[in-house]
Amino acid sequence: MNERILIVDDDEGVREAIKMTLEYEGYECLFARSGQEGLDRIAGESPDLVLLDVKMPGMDGLEVLRRMRERGDTAPVIVISGHGTISTAVEATKQGAFTFLEKGFEGDVLKLNIRNALEQRRLKTEVGRFHELAAVRHEMVGDSPALREVTEAIGRAAPTNSTVLVHGESGVGKELVARAVHQNSRRGKERFVQVNCAALPEELIESELFGHERGAFTGATQKQIGKFEQADRGTIFLDEVGDMSLRTQAKVLRVLQEGEVERLGSARTIKVDARVIAATNRNLEEAIDNGSFREDLYFRLSVIPILVPPLRDRRGDIPRLVGHFADLFCRENNFKPKQFTPAAVDLMTRDRWRGNVRELRNTVERLLVMTPGDTIDTVDVRGVLRGEPRGSVADPAASRASTLREFKEVAERAFLVEKLREFGWNISKTAEQIDTPRSNLYKKLEQYQIHQESDG
Repeated sequence: MNERILIVDDDEGVREAIKMTLEYEGYECLFARSGQEGLDRIAGESPDLVLLDVKMPGMDGLEVLRRMRERGDTAPVIVISGHGTISTAVEATKQGAFTFLEKGFEGDVLKLNIRNALEQRRLKTEVGRFHELAAVRHEMVGDSPALREVTEAIGRAAPTNSTVLVHGESGVGKELVARAVHQNSRRGKERFVQVNCAALPEELIESELFGHERGAFTGATQKQIGKFEQADRGTIFLDEVGDMSLRTQAKVLRVLQEGEVERLGSARTIKVDARVIAATNRNLEEAIDNGSFREDLYFRLSVIPILVPPLRDRRGDIPRLVGHFADLFCRENNFKPKQFTPAAVDLMTRDRWRGNVRELRNTVERLLVMTPGDTIDTVDVRGVLRGEPRGSVADPAASRASTLREFKEVAERAFLVEKLREFGWNISKTAEQIDTPRSNLYKKLEQYQIHQESDG
């Protein structure tokens, strides 16, 4: 459909001249001979852009523009005038005009400004859609008593500047809690900077958090601003904070105590005002006892502790979560919606969900993609819940092994993939649970070519 442009001008000759220029470019032209008629046509036909003359009998163009914005009309407006002055141009811009043109302009100038204005509108629409989807993606869904307790804690914590420590198993939605605290705080319009402490190698985490100067170490070819500086006036979210080394913990403690950071390779301190929210699935009190986590940092972080319940403790939320994840996936991927039968949802509600909300979301997505019909029933759900390889000897690849070594390798790979899924691909947590050094687990991932993107 061609984009529609409303030309509001009392001069018929001007209207016809503009019409000839624009229709040749493929635009559809609408006309209004007065300010009031222009307002009526905007309300009734929602044009994509308005060309608005300033000098008209009765209501002038600037008054039309003011009334448009007051009632919420967002179409871009290009103001045109045969008596252009700087003050008129400034006033038009203040009222929200895209630009101001003096009559006598070349056709190419008009066409260029129209293209730019329409492109800006498309970009604003796309950004608005992105923000809407982001808000839905980070929404906390459910009304179970366990989740209501979390919501109430967020409401108490958000208005303050206190540090928050979010506890909970892998996959329960600790990031969503952190984002909710940030968005409902006075810093909500500032940056939310996320750092996954478990995903960063020890030799890089300090550089990521605090930044570095050029030449601070081998490979530092340019200056880097650290995450704490990026979060100035906003919020920094330290996910999996329990995986930080004692050395990094000491530096984070200094930021909390002094409100300043020091880039690697620099002796100059930089003041920062960043609220810290941390999250962990580890028992930090046990980590304190075994000497792997600083007690003073723990007390600094856990001023306001928030415990996020596992999905098994809020099963009543599963039906709403299934609908939410299905709707979100279809909207983000322009995917044809499918209907989950009540029996299918009931079966999902009774499953164990060791991977919590993350596992549920991945399962909903898999069902939407892999189910051939328009309805997802119990047979489809059972196929997903029971059909995944769980590292058992019944795994088809293992059964085809021709040597004992090949069988062991296939079984070991399946076991590692299962455990990584169970703990949300948290390397440190998985290594701890299967009782192997983290370095050894990294070697196994490389040996078996295990990647979250392909095995997640």
